[in-house]
Amino acid sequence: MELKDKEFIIKGLPFFSGLSKKELALVNARSRIVEYRKGQIIYEEGSGPSAFYCILSGRVQIYIRDKAGNRMVLEYLHRGKYFGIISLLTNETHSVTSEVINDCAVLVIPKEDFDALLQDIPRLAIDLSRTLSRRLRRKDVHQKKIFESTVISVFSSYPQAGKTVYALNLALSLKRETRKSVIILDILSKGKTHTLPQKLEIYQPPIFDLTSPEDIYALPKDFILKNSFDVDLFCFYYEEDNDSCLKRLLEILSLLVNDYHYIVLDLPAAMDRSLVSMLNQSDLIHVLSSPDPCDLKQTNTLINRLKTDFNFDPVKIKIIINEYKLSRTEHSEQLEILGQEVFATIPKIESASVSRLIIDDPDCEYSKAVRRIARQLGDCLVGLVLGVGVGYGFCHVGVLKVIEEENIPIDIIVGSSIGSLIASLWATGKSSSEIMEITREFKEPKHIWGLIDFTFPRLGFIKGNKLYRFLKKHFQDKTFYDVKLPLKIIASDVHKKEPKILDKGPLVDAIMASCSMPGVFAPFKFKEEILFDGGVTYPLPTEPLIQMGVKKIIAVNVTPSRDDILKQLKKLQSAAPSGLIADSPKPKPLGFFGRLKSIFNLNIVNIIFSSVEVLQSEVARREGELADIVLHPDTTGLFWLELHRAEEFARRGEEEARKHLEQIKQLVNE
Repeated sequence: MELKDKEFIIKGLPFFSGLSKKELALVNARSRIVEYRKGQIIYEEGSGPSAFYCILSGRVQIYIRDKAGNRMVLEYLHRGKYFGIISLLTNETHSVTSEVINDCAVLVIPKEDFDALLQDIPRLAIDLSRTLSRRLRRKDVHQKKIFESTVISVFSSYPQAGKTVYALNLALSLKRETRKSVIILDILSKGKTHTLPQKLEIYQPPIFDLTSPEDIYALPKDFILKNSFDVDLFCFYYEEDNDSCLKRLLEILSLLVNDYHYIVLDLPAAMDRSLVSMLNQSDLIHVLSSPDPCDLKQTNTLINRLKTDFNFDPVKIKIIINEYKLSRTEHSEQLEILGQEVFATIPKIESASVSRLIIDDPDCEYSKAVRRIARQLGDCLVGLVLGVGVGYGFCHVGVLKVIEEENIPIDIIVGSSIGSLIASLWATGKSSSEIMEITREFKEPKHIWGLIDFTFPRLGFIKGNKLYRFLKKHFQDKTFYDVKLPLKIIASDVHKKEPKILDKGPLVDAIMASCSMPGVFAPFKFKEEILFDGGVTYPLPTEPLIQMGVKKIIAVNVTPSRDDILKQLKKLQSAAPSGLIADSPKPKPLGFFGRLKSIFNLNIVNIIFSSVEVLQSEVARREGELADIVLHPDTTGLFWLELHRAEEFARRGEEEARKHLEQIKQLVNE
């Protein structure tokens, strides 16, 4: 692997993505990429501290041996996951064995070099401490059954915020999406009624009373409630500001983290000392609020208290907007009142009689929103990347057709240039067939002039007004807040000479910025910034997904490579018999599109596009190395300006997707 490729790959790993160029150079100098074969042991349980390991490709199995010597699998690790850190930081022997499931490429930093990196880059130690707290939990109590646990508190500044229904559906979704162990801790003050048992069809459940002398020495396992939904439940009564209650609850929690991958705490809407301590034990805090301004202000006050009065880490506090209350507050107004970003928005539940929506109504918008949150928590997110290519970009439509027909889950979509247009149409709810219908506006070659308005070439040959009107016709005033799944559009900043990820504001403006090819279209003014084609910086924008923590990435690269161009040229040459050109009669006069194509083959627009295309092909290849699957449709015989051949482009995309279908299914289901 070339040095520049290694640096690029390291930068794309979530653990190192926030480092400066100087810091990345330090990591690069002290690391190496090692290839392991299927069945190879990386380190064994009981062996000494060895190195920091981070998976670049393939999968690794983490397991322990029980007293009888039988293997107990704790976890399957995939790309971006790092391991071996407990031994590095504690200087103890490895408590697990790591074995390669299929051929792997692993970034390895030997112990001595890793110690030096922690001294040179102290913030790495802070990130590691968060992971360590999830993996190193009371080993002295009983043998760990899991590799890493995550404690999620569901909280609100006021009652009736919908947190219990959210906690239930989050737990159900975590179980379904990750197939890992999940338990809900339903914690109420004495005198209140637990509603979760009934929702899980558990009747007359035992309640662990943290205030009762009889229960204080009871065995927690006797109170863990099993049910047909495979999500365990533990109900508690507690007393405000009671230190003995808090101590016993924390003891129980320290036992549960050895047995459950996810522990969801449904906490009362209060701010007593005990609850603050429970929140502090959490890895994540989901704070629910309605979009009502009064509720948002209360939520803002609560979060500020957690940050300032109790020194909570802002990173672990996530705001969830629950739209159960009707409100005309715009998204921008919500952000202004809250003073920080919203992690997710969950729509109003249409059927008030249903509480297990993940089970009983999985296709409703509420279920889809909670499912995306669970997939993000469970490292299950599947990202789809649509690259640049003008007419070649219609291949994306064929890929989307296969994704729809095969029910491949896509959690986030990213696009550059033409990829941003196709991604936006799909994210706003258009099906692949509806997108194909839109492409029929270019069913004849002459219709391309409907997008072209030449101008004096001061900043570009094409003003872009016609393209803007075309986009406005199909998107109207839709914003990123109106999309059905998370959408990111890539543009490039003229002045800063860096990529710009757009995920706020009008969709039309973002797409215009992403499609403004330098030298051809005039740069687009987006708010106070001057932006142009996203393909200049990210022709295949996989890196933004890596930085967002997306672990499973499918990329569609429609940019022809140098090999593609040479292959097409060779095919044309081999198809022409010797002497054919010399003996052939005079060519017939060209038709309209022939003349148009001839003009574009010779003029400055085509020269610019071809030059950019050559540069983009190499960048796209490198970006593709960060994806799990790269779909590269065969566009031989097709021309970048042949928008009227959209159906043929789409067919090529569909063929490529079906060729890799089993690989895609394996990726999303692993």
